[in-house]
Parts: sequence; structure tokens; C-alpha cells
Amino acid sequence: MVRNLLLKSVSGALALGFAISLAAPAFAQSDPLIIAHRGASGDRPEHTLAAYELAIDQGADYIEPDLVVTKDLELVSRHENELSGTTDVASREEFENRRRDKTIDGQRVAGWFAEDFTLAELRTLRAKERVPSARPGNIRYNGLYQVPTLAEIVQLLRAKEAETGKSIGLYPELKHPTFLLEDAGIDMVDLLLRELRDLDIGPEDPIFIQSFEVGTLQRLNQRSDYKLVQLIHPEGGPVDEPDMRYAEMVTPSGLAEIAAYADGIGPWLGYVLDSATMAPTNLVAEARALGLQVHPWTLRKENGFLPAPLQNSGGPAADGAYRQLWSAAIASGADGFFTDNVKEFIEVAQAKDAAGD
Repeated sequence: MVRNLLLKSVSGALALGFAISLAAPAFAQSDPLIIAHRGASGDRPEHTLAAYELAIDQGADYIEPDLVVTKDLELVSRHENELSGTTDVASREEFENRRRDKTIDGQRVAGWFAEDFTLAELRTLRAKERVPSARPGNIRYNGLYQVPTLAEIVQLLRAKEAETGKSIGLYPELKHPTFLLEDAGIDMVDLLLRELRDLDIGPEDPIFIQSFEVGTLQRLNQRSDYKLVQLIHPEGGPVDEPDMRYAEMVTPSGLAEIAAYADGIGPWLGYVLDSATMAPTNLVAEARALGLQVHPWTLRKENGFLPAPLQNSGGPAADGAYRQLWSAAIASGADGFFTDNVKEFIEVAQAKDAAGD
């Protein structure tokens, strides 16, 4: 039974996604992990304490914060280090002169960047919905929430564990670590390991650390025993390995190389399901044979995130025929899924179990 998967549209390629949210999970230990992608981001603006808490209440096993860094070296949670997509920084006159152009992972980006703000300055900003066309209901929460630190997220997890008696895992992603090291001299690997030590989170705790970069994970593997996950995009290759393609990573030889430094892979769902038939590929079996867990991304329910054949009427914010996709994802046998919609995923998984699939 699959609990969690997130869908992502990518340049006309099949976009796959998974999501669910439920108040009281009823899964056995062997069930796939439900990874709340950026929190309950289908119901609240992503990467806010409100989104993380709701995802936990809905039944998530892990919450997934994307980590960026402030000027004074505090780890905070944002989808990107560029802030205007997820905060009100562009409307703040006092920060108008902070607007910059930067080349990040080969792409020119204009905006306001977390590494140019102290934590105190970042505290004055308020979060907003990143994709309002697909999630207009989340707009009502714009302006309510601050940007959380990693320490605050861990504090929330521990409070919810005490409240529920359930272990809740952490699944952080390091965003653009090579860029930050080269551009600002900020070593995210060192910062994260130091912060986890200070927060008393060890490798034996429920935590996965993920990255699209190879060298970052290899350094983490050399310096720690945390469980590591290599993210695999449908296009391009790792920015720190210009001669490597993500498509090569899902071949048997590519998987064998990953198994030398990581414990799992986080592939785009299109690598796990055939785009035409939604039948499972060989990826899960081949990765498992090498001892790698498989956590595909991302399961989402709105038309705007689903492939065209699964879209219904009503525009990008309306629910599409996501249950068909999610049921196929669950049938792939993956170990866990990233999802924006924890409640709905659990409902699909329970219905599939009840049907005996």
C-alpha cells in the first residue's frame, strides 16, 4: 500500500504526483512511508509550521522541509533560496534594494535571496501560496505565517510526538549546496551536521537527508551514518557532476554507483510508472536488489499537476482523476511516496486494500 507520492509537471513530459491527508492512519509497519511534501501543501502554504502540523495530523510518517540558509548561517525552510515566490518580500519597500540577479545551477534568477537576509530580517516576512492558480483556497492564509527554522520544525515534531505517541520523521532536502558554497562560501553539509548534533538527532532516528547533487551526498556519507537519498530529476543531470545525466542514474549501473554512497533514491514518478500504460517499470525491483529504498515524487490531486489524460473539467485547481494514478503508483511496490495531499492518499490506499488489490 502506498501512502505518499507527489506529481510534478516538467516541460511537457508526463507529470506524475501523489498526495493524501487523513486524521488517523491505520497502516502496518510494512506499509510504504507517507512523506508530506513540504507539509500539507495542498491545504496550507508550503513550508510553514501550519502545513507541517496539518500533515502530521492527517497521518504523515515524515515531513519534508527544503532547507536554505540565511546570511547569519541559520537553516530555514523554503522551496527555493529565492524568496519572492513564497513570501511577501517583493512588496516590502525596506528590502527593495536587496533585489539581485544570480546564476544558480546554470540558470539566471532575479529576486531576493535568503542568503542575503539575516534571520531577524527574514522573520519580518510572511509566507504566501506559491501556486495560487492550482490552489486558490490557500490564498486565504497568505500573510499569516513566518518562515520557520529547522530548530522550530524539530520542536514541532517533538511536541506532536508527545501529543500523539507516534514517531514522526524528518526528511530534509539541501537546496543548491554547491551554488551556496561557491557563491557565498556557505557549507550546507557542515551546517546541517552541526545543527542535527545540536538538536540531538542521530542516524538512528527517523531521518532521511536528500539532495539532487552527488558530491553533497558523498560528503555526508563520508562524515556521518545518516540515511541518504539521491533525488533523480526527469531532465538534465546533477549540477556538481556536469558529465552525468539523471537518466543514467536509473540504469542498473547507475543504481549500483548510487548504492555506494546512498540508502535510497527519490525518482520522478515517471521513472517508476510507464507514461503510456501506467504499468510499473523495473526500477523498484532493480533498486531493491541493490539494497536501495525507492521514494518517488510527487503525488498531487489537482488538474494543474496531472498528465492531460487524467485531467477533468474545472480548470487547474479542480481535482483530476488522481486516484487512477495513485493506485498505479501504490501497485509499483515503492517503499514510500512524496505527496502534497496526505489525507487523500491514505483514502486511496485504504480503498485499494479493501478491494484486495
